[in-house]
Amino acid sequence: MTGRILAIDAGTTGVRGFLVDATGRILGSGYREFTQHFPRPGWVEHDADEIWEATLAACAEALKVSETAPEDVACIGITNQRETTLLYERATLRPLHHAIVWQDRRTADTCEALRTAGHEPVIRERTGLVLDAYFSGTKAAWLLDHVDGARARAERGELAFATIDTWLVARLTAGAAHVTEPSNASRTMLYDLATGDFSDELCALLDVPRATLPEVRDSSGHFGDTDPDAFLGIRAPITGIAGDQQSALFGQGAWTPGSSKNTYGTGSFLLFNTGTDLVRSEAGLLTSVGWRIGGADTYVLEGAIFVTGASVQWLRDQVGVVERAGDTEALAAELPAGNEGVYLVPAFTGLGAPHWDPHARGLLIGLTRGTDRRHLARAAIEAMAYQTVDVVAAMSADAGMELAELRVDGGAAANDLLCRFQADVLGVPVVRPRVTETTVLGAAFLAGLGAGVWSSLDELADVWQLDRRFEPRMAADERDRLLAGWREAVRRSGGWAQVVDR
Repeated sequence: MTGRILAIDAGTTGVRGFLVDATGRILGSGYREFTQHFPRPGWVEHDADEIWEATLAACAEALKVSETAPEDVACIGITNQRETTLLYERATLRPLHHAIVWQDRRTADTCEALRTAGHEPVIRERTGLVLDAYFSGTKAAWLLDHVDGARARAERGELAFATIDTWLVARLTAGAAHVTEPSNASRTMLYDLATGDFSDELCALLDVPRATLPEVRDSSGHFGDTDPDAFLGIRAPITGIAGDQQSALFGQGAWTPGSSKNTYGTGSFLLFNTGTDLVRSEAGLLTSVGWRIGGADTYVLEGAIFVTGASVQWLRDQVGVVERAGDTEALAAELPAGNEGVYLVPAFTGLGAPHWDPHARGLLIGLTRGTDRRHLARAAIEAMAYQTVDVVAAMSADAGMELAELRVDGGAAANDLLCRFQADVLGVPVVRPRVTETTVLGAAFLAGLGAGVWSSLDELADVWQLDRRFEPRMAADERDRLLAGWREAVRRSGGWAQVVDR
């Protein structure tokens, strides 16, 4: 099959549409933001209809910019914010309420009640997730309990549960398909990793009717055909879907066990491919499905780092060390002897994986009279790499396999100093792709495989293109010395909020 792939990236603040050809080249794109709703402190909502309108606008723009006619779209891929949850009427596709966004904390008390009742071990064992309001299950239960008549209508089969992938497929097909795939399903806290499907036990525990849930299909395969009257005159198969972080891993070509990717954004998401081995983490990492192709699941370990790029934003906006975030690389490079003992632990909101210390606070240590803005810039960049080392070490221990290389993307991946330092302190190569829109590429790759644009992963491997490979050059004793300093700084930052709140 020839033609162009339309990849839809439905993110947290907006929707992007991309046209991708069979060489992996991005031909054009469009973008539309949508409104963030904050009805109460800790609550975050989206209007699902507005997400759909943004999807239409972004895709129309992408078609125009790339000079692509509707009949030239060979297939469609979707990647999405994973845990955002809504209910809609099957008959009308009308959302019952605003979608509850993954950031929303309204069900924290529900999770605490489940924990107190002793349900956390079974949830952890079945789902690979921690018991937290982050995930979709308790959000769905909240909607069923707080929207007038919703639970009764759900029991009658009138309502459908959806994460954003499911919602977009429903709209694209004019209601013909109610489907999802494992990378999204495994983030609901309703999905049993061992059986590869939603669990009656978990549905009963979280009080979500099984009848509302979508059918789980392969991540690369046929989900339905778009209705041209609903979607810009396009009639094309939807043949690839993955949640955003898993899509980025796939778009990085990290298809073999031991391969991984790190996305350096405001925070960082590091995913480690464990292949067909379903690894239960002992270090508080999350276990999810990466993708399902040909009926076979590929599993991943995921570690979330709360603050990476945000530490550079802090230097710019709160401290005034730089005017532009990109200035930190040149500034840090002015220190030929390295960090000179200065470390920044950016625990501004606590520490995530693998430390999981919500009471840790930011620490800047090693200051002398000679410390200046160069040291602060260097410490912020190095902190991104040190935190990544901590997560990789936990992942390698959990999986019983060593990291072969780290593929990187996100805004800070353009920073050569960061990539070189990351390779040095990890002791493995760091690989940066030519096309850094890896989340979108993952959706396009899965869709292209599902539609026959590419016949196999081997053929697809020729599409992924290298920009630069950073080989580790640091001596082992120097690496050990720097990491020892980092770990001591982390130790000293631990529990600080409890100290000052006494």
